[in-house]
Amino acid sequence: MKSLKLCDTTLRDGEQAAGVSFTRAEKLEIAKLLSECGVEQAEVGIPAMGRREQEDIAAIAELGLPMKLMTWNRSTLGDIDKARSTGVNWAHVSIPVSDIQLQGKLGLTPLEGMNKLLRAAEYGLRQGMTVSVGMEDSSRADMKFLTQLVKTLYKEGIRRFRYADTVSAHHPGQMAGRIQTLLDAVPADVELEVHCHNDFGLAAANTLSGIAAGAVWASTTVAGIGERTGNAAMEEVAMAWRHLYGGECGVRLDLLKGLADMVIAASGRNVGDAKPIVGQLAFTHESGIHVDGLMKEKATYQTFDPAEVGRSHRFVLGKHSGSGGVAHVLEQRGLEVSPETAGRLLERVREYAEARKSNVPEVMLLQWLMEEQQRAQNAV
Repeated sequence: MKSLKLCDTTLRDGEQAAGVSFTRAEKLEIAKLLSECGVEQAEVGIPAMGRREQEDIAAIAELGLPMKLMTWNRSTLGDIDKARSTGVNWAHVSIPVSDIQLQGKLGLTPLEGMNKLLRAAEYGLRQGMTVSVGMEDSSRADMKFLTQLVKTLYKEGIRRFRYADTVSAHHPGQMAGRIQTLLDAVPADVELEVHCHNDFGLAAANTLSGIAAGAVWASTTVAGIGERTGNAAMEEVAMAWRHLYGGECGVRLDLLKGLADMVIAASGRNVGDAKPIVGQLAFTHESGIHVDGLMKEKATYQTFDPAEVGRSHRFVLGKHSGSGGVAHVLEQRGLEVSPETAGRLLERVREYAEARKSNVPEVMLLQWLMEEQQRAQNAV
């Protein structure tokens, strides 16, 4: 089974999400949790942002985590100097590779852009750093140019390259084709990383498609936070790679929820209760048909056991509940009711849910049960 490696960029691209600003204490805690989860590498910031950012990155480096650390840098010698001052040995050096970005942002031709990148990468290598190369807007770049760039940098000793779908220009089929074409044209020991954004909701799908096509590294963020609509969510990529692609991943799945809760709280953003894997409702069921099936055989309505990610199924009562769900909730409290009583309680559950447009609190169900029992006693 192919093993997936994660380069998590929560502390760089995740923090670029509008309005997100992690404190140093939060950054340190996130870095520790990423490492505890078994993430192979984390991109921890942009040294060129200033002294405070450099000091934050240096503080993370001083933790001495077993996880590899990387900084993000433009293709300038000054950025490399700032990166080196942080004590983080891996320097990711990036430049646009599409004509529209090279010309529009930097006013450069493709050849001028490649030479600029080459100078910065060579400088980083001379400083004793491990350099990876970022190809911004790869999805809109000419494939011949990408191939030429990778081969040129490879000759200088670069082995790691990031294919970035910066503006979500790919669907999964295109991603697979482009990754396969590029890898077929470059030396076999090139390690390709896939970095996807989520403007069409396809970041995780595109990332998985790229890995299946031969890329080695998945660039992710916790809960998918990031620029605009975010990045590929680490927990989604890791779980889908394991269960849908039959691959391996070294991440501690049981720690994902705690990591996500911490990052979401620190970001101050609401990623939604229905967020896959880590959302509050990810394993919550109301429908009577689903609840009945799960109580009989869990495999009827699950692709994987929630226990893998340290969670469990939760049943709630609402408009679509059945009497079996009502009985089950009460059984969890050690209370048994007749089918007739469960049916009467279900009527009240549905009336409440439709009127309030919400689930029924358990305390309310218990109150209704007491009323039913009192009514039964008075009738005797």
